[in-house]
Amino acid sequence: MGELLQIGDAAARTELSVKTIRHYDEVGLVTPSARSAGGFRLYTEGDIDRLLSIRRMKPLGFSLDEMRELLDALDVIGDVSSSPEQQVRARRHVADCHERARQACAKLALHLSYAEELTAQLSDYGTAAPTR
Repeated sequence: MGELLQIGDAAARTELSVKTIRHYDEVGLVTPSARSAGGFRLYTEGDIDRLLSIRRMKPLGFSLDEMRELLDALDVIGDVSSSPEQQVRARRHVADCHERARQACAKLALHLSYAEELTAQLSDYGTAAPTR
């Protein structure tokens, strides 16, 4: 199974809060692969990858259900025992999500350019000598 990380270490690795990771467990997005003798959640590298995927989807506007569907599709693609029909459906879904992510990135890039323009405009006011 490899190295197992406690939830605090998983939070540090993913830049997600412990509370957020617990929530993802509660809603079934990322179930820790193991538990310690004391019942603490333990995460594998695969679990960390899944958490990072969620972190990447969040700013692009994916809902929890949409995240789950995409993660499930990725699991199907990675499962050699999936049927050809399952593979086709999963790849089609991933392609749709890819297009949606691409469009969301373009929109975010535009918004970032607006924010940078405003930041530059405001810096001119903050450094200019007062006029009388």
